[in-house]
Amino acid sequence: MASFSSEDAFQESSALSLHDLESLHNFRSRSASFSSAGSSGRLQLRQRVAQLMACVEDISSDDEIHEEVSRTLDEAFLIWGKKLKDKWQEFRLHVVTWNVGTASPPPDVTSLLQLNSLGPAMDMYVIGLQEVNSRITNFLSDLAFDDPWSIFFMTVLSPLGYLKLSSVRMQGLLLLIFVKYVHLPFIRDIHTQYMRTGLYGYWGNKGGVTIRMSLYGYTVCFINCHLPAHMENTEQRLDDFEKILEMQFEGENVPSTLDHDILFWFGDLNFRIADYGIHFVRESINNRRYNLLWEKDQLNMAKKKEAFLQDFIEGPLQFKPTYKFDLYSDVYDTREQKSLFWFNEKKRKPAWTDRILWRVKNLCQHTSKESELSEEQTISVTLNNYISHMSYGISDHKPVTGTFGLEMKPLLSVPFVTLNPEGEWSAEHDVLISYSAVPEFPSSAWDWIGLFKVTFKHVNDYVTYAWVKDDEISSNSDSKQVYMNAEEIPDMGGEFVLCYYSNNMQSIVGISQPFQIQPNRTLMEKDLAQEEISWMQKPDNLESHNEF
Repeated sequence: MASFSSEDAFQESSALSLHDLESLHNFRSRSASFSSAGSSGRLQLRQRVAQLMACVEDISSDDEIHEEVSRTLDEAFLIWGKKLKDKWQEFRLHVVTWNVGTASPPPDVTSLLQLNSLGPAMDMYVIGLQEVNSRITNFLSDLAFDDPWSIFFMTVLSPLGYLKLSSVRMQGLLLLIFVKYVHLPFIRDIHTQYMRTGLYGYWGNKGGVTIRMSLYGYTVCFINCHLPAHMENTEQRLDDFEKILEMQFEGENVPSTLDHDILFWFGDLNFRIADYGIHFVRESINNRRYNLLWEKDQLNMAKKKEAFLQDFIEGPLQFKPTYKFDLYSDVYDTREQKSLFWFNEKKRKPAWTDRILWRVKNLCQHTSKESELSEEQTISVTLNNYISHMSYGISDHKPVTGTFGLEMKPLLSVPFVTLNPEGEWSAEHDVLISYSAVPEFPSSAWDWIGLFKVTFKHVNDYVTYAWVKDDEISSNSDSKQVYMNAEEIPDMGGEFVLCYYSNNMQSIVGISQPFQIQPNRTLMEKDLAQEEISWMQKPDNLESHNEF
């Protein structure tokens, strides 16, 4: 199966390369494979198949002829299957859920994000955190500025060619999405929403936050939840999640949560292991006999009874329960805890509280119609990896990750806007940008084109920008030109990209290939001359100069 890029082009802190854009071009071009010539070819094939069917009726009972025809048909089916598979593309997705227990980010998340993986790089990271520090001073600061966790992940991922696509926060719940920016023109209609379920819906310590989007023409939704704790609150957890599924997004023609093509549900879901005592649970874990605990996992039991959960899929729980651990340890809950009036609380029984599930809409509708599935199912989800990460000890939960492949036949292959820099760019002169838009693009006077470093972190991390209307200098039916003032171009030069931001769509709808801006030679010569004068004026240098 083809992938969006055949190798990781962002190693050694480099950004988007021409190879990535060539891969994307190949990805787009495949969708145009059914040309008029292809239609003519299909008609000829149908005629030949009809002739073959007629011949089959006339064939004698000669087994040798039957075997030869069968072999030929088998070869034809192999060719057809290979060609059909080549039209599908794989989008690599890495989902993280972690209850961080109000802690600060750890020193390193290489293993958490699988940055040293030998396989192809991820196309998207979806990071759901629970219990992010939400004390009033921290929360007010985070409203004005990015929170420490967002800054941390941006710092890690932006040098690798990812930017923060969207985020949403509700008190301690935080959902972040990072994506390789080569995909930006094909990600549209991004919306966020949240729902409080704590204190009967008035408090956001529990609930869900969600981000939805159109990804290459398919609707995808991500829900990060923190559900009520404690063994006895199973029904409350189910009731809360059912309410979260009912949340509505603002905007026209935005599907409800369950109407998305793919829905990912993850977080600290707080389901526990029922019936078994703590000693049996721990002994089963020590012997790695996790299967003995699966049938008493409250979420597994609920999936068998609750209709709204039965379409959700989860990978096998082949890792240790992720709660509750001593801090900076892989040992389960050994410390005595004092509760109200100084009575000792019981040690917590281990549980798989941290989970990742998903739901594919068409799969739900057609599971009983296998023949229709192959015809209509144009996107599917494959779980490649579902693990916990025991090395992280900043909280009493261990993070859990799921690595997925989204196999799809892209419904979008052409961006709304294509743009490129005109000629050689330098801070020594004004520069020009050419762009063109497809006829159906809803342009606005508030659209702008931003100049970004190739390692930019988010859509507002531009160096400078130009308004597409106010700064326009020429226009015709094919393309338009916009200028940028030389004073706004970085003097030191470097590698940059241009992005077209649509005000109506609230997203980037076009991106240029990376290009070089030449340094300002006049300014550099002045700087060198000034450095030489400064060096000569130092007392030690004056003495050595006078000796000559």
